[in-house]
This record gives sequence, C-alpha cells and structure tokens, in this order.
Amino acid sequence: MNCHLRTRDIDIILRTQPYAELCYFGKRLQNVNLDDIDMLIPAVPNSRIDIDVPFTLCPEEGVGNFSTPGLEGHRNGKDWSPVFVTKKVTKKKNDITIISEDSIAKLRLTSKLILDETGVLQCQNSLTNLGKEPYQVNRLSVTLPIPERAQELMAFSGRWIKEFFPHRTKIEHCGYLQENRRGRTSHEYFPGMVVGTDGFKEQTGEVWGIHLGWSGNHRIQVAVKSNGKRFIQAEALYLAGEISLAKGETLSTPWLYATYSNEGLNKMSQHFHQFLRQNIIHFANDKPRPVHLNTWEGIFFDHNPDYIMKMATKAAQLGVERFIIDDGWFGKRDDDYQALGDWYLDKRKYPKGLEPVIKHVKKQGMEFGIWVEPEMISKNSDLYRAHPDWLLELPGYNQPEGRHQYLLDLQNPAVFDYLLERLNWLLGSYDIDYIKWDMNREIVQAGHEGHPAVVGQTNAVYRLMDILQEKYPNVEIESCSSGGGRIDFEVLKRTQRFWASDSNDALDRQIIQRGMSYFFPPEVMGAHIGGKTCHTTYRELDMNLRGLTALFGHMGVELDPVKESAEEQKGFTHYIRLHKQLRPLLHSGNSVRLDVDDSAAMQSYGVVSQDKKEAAFIIAQLALPTYALSGNLRLVGLLADKQYKIEILDLPDHIDPKVNSHAMKSFPKWMTTDTTLSGDWLMNIGLPLPVLDPATAMLIKVTAK
Repeated sequence: MNCHLRTRDIDIILRTQPYAELCYFGKRLQNVNLDDIDMLIPAVPNSRIDIDVPFTLCPEEGVGNFSTPGLEGHRNGKDWSPVFVTKKVTKKKNDITIISEDSIAKLRLTSKLILDETGVLQCQNSLTNLGKEPYQVNRLSVTLPIPERAQELMAFSGRWIKEFFPHRTKIEHCGYLQENRRGRTSHEYFPGMVVGTDGFKEQTGEVWGIHLGWSGNHRIQVAVKSNGKRFIQAEALYLAGEISLAKGETLSTPWLYATYSNEGLNKMSQHFHQFLRQNIIHFANDKPRPVHLNTWEGIFFDHNPDYIMKMATKAAQLGVERFIIDDGWFGKRDDDYQALGDWYLDKRKYPKGLEPVIKHVKKQGMEFGIWVEPEMISKNSDLYRAHPDWLLELPGYNQPEGRHQYLLDLQNPAVFDYLLERLNWLLGSYDIDYIKWDMNREIVQAGHEGHPAVVGQTNAVYRLMDILQEKYPNVEIESCSSGGGRIDFEVLKRTQRFWASDSNDALDRQIIQRGMSYFFPPEVMGAHIGGKTCHTTYRELDMNLRGLTALFGHMGVELDPVKESAEEQKGFTHYIRLHKQLRPLLHSGNSVRLDVDDSAAMQSYGVVSQDKKEAAFIIAQLALPTYALSGNLRLVGLLADKQYKIEILDLPDHIDPKVNSHAMKSFPKWMTTDTTLSGDWLMNIGLPLPVLDPATAMLIKVTAK
C-alpha cells in the first residue's frame, strides 16, 4: 500500500512496503499515480551493496544503510541491529500510521505522519519493547529525506541577550550537526532550521523548514550521503542510560514539524504561523493581546507596595493593560543570592498582603500578573535548609552554581507536590491573570536517584504546567528562560507567550525578533520598549526605533513610569496607542520579511491582512547606509490589480517635517503628497527610500481603495 498526502500547496508520497519510505515531499503535482512510485527506484552504485538500500523514516544499519541510524540501542548487548518490516498501515485522510516490527529483536516501530491543511507535516516515531528483558535506547529519531537540490542550510545560534541569530552554510558534503546539552531548549541552538535551493531568500527559492517540538536536550543533523542523497534527522538527545524500556513500554520521539515552500521563506513562515494559530496557540479569552508593563527594569528587587501602586496608576495612564510584578515579592528575596523555593509572600515588603496592590491594579482597568521560577532553589533558602535532598544532582559531587541557584528534582513526588501546592496557593488566593514562568539556569548533572533525568525533568515541567492550565484555564503563562532559552512548539501548547530575549536593545531585537518570526507569529512574541539606556548593552537608542521595534510583537514596556521624563512618557503613550491601532492586523495577518537592496545596513518586515487589502511595514536602518541612497523598497503580499493608499504612520524626528521644517529634502516624492499606487507597482517597482540615519526606523501602512 503506497500512500499520498495532499494540501492545496504540497504533495507527500510514501512507499510503505516492505519498509516505510518518504519518496516525495514538495510542490503539489497536477497528477499523482501511486503505481508510478517504483519509477523512483534508483540505480545501484558500483562497489556497493548489490540492491537498492531503502532510506526509511528510521534508517537501519541492518539493511545496509551506512548513514546515522534512526535507532541505536541494545538488550544486554544484543538486538542492536534491527530491521523493521511493515505489518500494518492505517490511513484516514491526511493521517497515516505505519506499524513495523522486527520479530527477532522483539521491537515494534510505529511511525505517525499527519499533514495539516496549513501545509505543516507532523512526524513521530514510537518504539515498543515486545521482549521480556529491558531494552536500552541510546537514540531514537525521526528522519526525513530531502532532494539533492537542497544545498544550503540556515540555522540559528546565539547566547543570552543574543538569541535567534541566523547563519548559513553549504551542505555539499558530509553535513551539519547541532547538539544542545544544556537541559532546556537553549539560547544557543534553537531546535529548528531551514534547508533549500542555493541562495533561497524571503520571497524566492525552494525551502524545507523543520522544528523539533521539545524543551530539553536535542540533536539535529542535516547530512549528505556519498551517493548525493540528503536527509534531516531530529531527536531528543538522551544521556547515557537515560532510557530503558521494560516489556510493553513505549518511547516516542518529540513531534517533528516540517513544511515546504516554493516561494521562499515567507511562505514557509506563514505555514508555521497558521498551523500554530489553528492547532497549538490557545488564549483563554477572545480579546486583544494586552499591552504589558513589567516592573523588573523599573525597580528590580526594591518592592514598596505604595510605590508599586503609583507605578500602576502611571502605567494605566500610558495605556498599559496588564501590570506584572517581577522577582522580589516572596521569601527574603532582596537579591538573586537567596530565597528561591520559598514561595511565601514576603510580609516585610507586603505587610498588608498582595490584595491592596492587586485591587489597585484592577481599579485602573488592568490585569495583574506575577513572576515565578518554580523549578529553582537557592541554597540560602528555608526550603533548602529543610530539604537539601530535593536538589536535582548526583550525590557526592559538588555541582557548580548557575546564577547562584540550583534545580529542584521535579521527579521526586514530594518536590512536585510542594510546588503544586505553592502555585495552587498563589493562583487560588489572589486574583491573578498571568504568570511569568522563568527558568534561569542550565542543567548540570541532572540526577534523579542517581539516574540521568533531563527527559524526566522536562516531562515533569510539562505535567506541572498542564495541571495548572487545567485548573486555572483563564490564567496565561509566559515561557521565559533568561529570555529566549525555552522557546519551542511543545512548551507553547501550555503557554501563551514567549519572552524573546532579556535584551530590550532595539538594534539587537531587530535581529532577534526577525529570527524568531521564521517560526512564530507576532502575538506570542513578547516585545517590550525598554528605557533609553538598555540595561544589558548600555546602548542609548531613540524612542523611535525602540517603539517601532516593539510594535510588531506582543507589546509591552519595561520601566518605572513614575521616574520617566515627560518626553519619554509621551513616547511610550504614542507607541502603545499606535500598537493598539494596528493590533488587529498585526496579530491576525501574514508576517512577511522583505528582501531589501541594502541588506547589510537595513531590514524591513511587515504584516499583510489575510484578504491582502491592508498591510503595515517597518523600515529599520540598523547601520550607516552602504550607499548615499538605499534603493527601492518592494512590498510583498498585495493584490496586483488593487490601488493602495500609502500612509506614513511614524518617522524619526530628524526627517519629520512636523518636528524639523528643513527635513523635506530627505523625502522622496511619494512621501510629500497623497500617494496611491497599484499593488503591482508596489511589489515590482517599489518605493524609493528616504535618507535614514543609523538606529532609526519608519512605519508605513497601505490600504486598498
């Protein structure tokens, strides 16, 4: 039985007998005859195995496949080279389940593929031990072949305050291997990448995008075999001895999400965004995403309820809709050296409790949120003094600190119950709408009862979030991990927002948010306007760039509004109002990134409404222009035969004639008059760009007449 999956853009063809092979994943074909699938059987190379070696969804060394196996494991040193033969295939619309077995090794492999109407393929392999003795699993992956013409790779690397920075490499020989062993999704290696035809861009080229939905350790490789064939392989990375299956037990890989586009990266992103919106992202209420104010950069650990209420009053006047108290409200948390784990209200700081503050916040018409870091413990804490054995560690070793803190062993039932009880107290006692769930350190020697436990710890975090979301369905959760250290599709099933980075530096945020946009839509991307001087880079940036950068996400502000100057407060109010004006478009439309003429110094992106009749675009000048003029900006995603009115919604002060009467010379002609142009013109000829100084931006809107 051969199988065919189809959407309006994509075809997938599989051979299922005698093995499960993905034979085609690409552009929708006009006609598909599954009887022709044997025409894809290749020639046999010289000086090799004398038959065609199938490249399956879980490649096996046992059939003569010399690339990385999809499964590595053993049963007391035996059954290490299985060969899985298809036993049963079940297909329902675009959902296929293939069950394969090795009767000698006593193992069952179940491969599940679901092609969503949005164009995203979900893949998962599951291994079941049918034998009496335990089976030790060293690795289990999902493998997808890609065509020989996919010769370029784009992956993402970074670190704290510098997440989602893209880099490219050719994949002509050998390949590319990415491993994350930090115990969380990680700032360094986001578990997703793109392969495509040489030189693929935002609007052109064939691309295959993949993402592994997993918040723990992972391994992803893109490899080239000696016969020229290519594949992507993704998996959770297991520590030595971490996974052992008893008889009847099953291990499943994380879901691998993949999509194809023959119109460049923008269409790939739109597939992922629509998939998330329809299948994973869930908001408790059908309401606009509320503008945040987070107190962290405003007061840090210095909590005074009367002053915080003044902050709330001022925040509401700026247009803020959700007010969040960050770290410092519990235990004796006066700095980051102590009190993690002591999830009891600090009566020194809040002698009357949290109720007066929450009541005041609600009276201002805002929602109330609070910061927590449940997975962590400080050794200088009441909890550690009472339960030193609750650490996630290997006994006898001196585990290094990370940010002056350690991890709790969430697989210990007593630990799990304690955290659940404390979070139940917090959410059950107070009128809380939102929690910022932080996770601020990497995992070293993750030991539970002496055994490696990154997988178990990750699943325990999921379980804790699941219980809370079920009990408090109207409470939103933000996934934060020193910024962007825990951002993936699996944790998004349990959360409603990501904190993209601890850096609010708008120049870096332009790159961070663009990188994140390849996989995630704006409404889950936390993007805040910080103070004039960034507290992580100490760079001073104008309100214009700070405001427009935060505009294209889930907007917030990170400051003390009481202490800000009148000029800064005016700026915050302006950009919050502008965000609210555009929010229905930004959080429902198709995100697009533009290929600009001066990509070394400028970037541009925007959101186009689903009916293509309305769009907003930012032009961000990140560095000194390469040339005296920056060329034409060609828009994307519009209707060619429609006439569009062009509005300038925001400009840097130095070229805004309302501020600087001598600025007109910086304007091209279209900016000095009421302008209407066709979609065809805007997408192919474009708009001459004004002269912008570095670290400035402008915002335009186009509306079909």
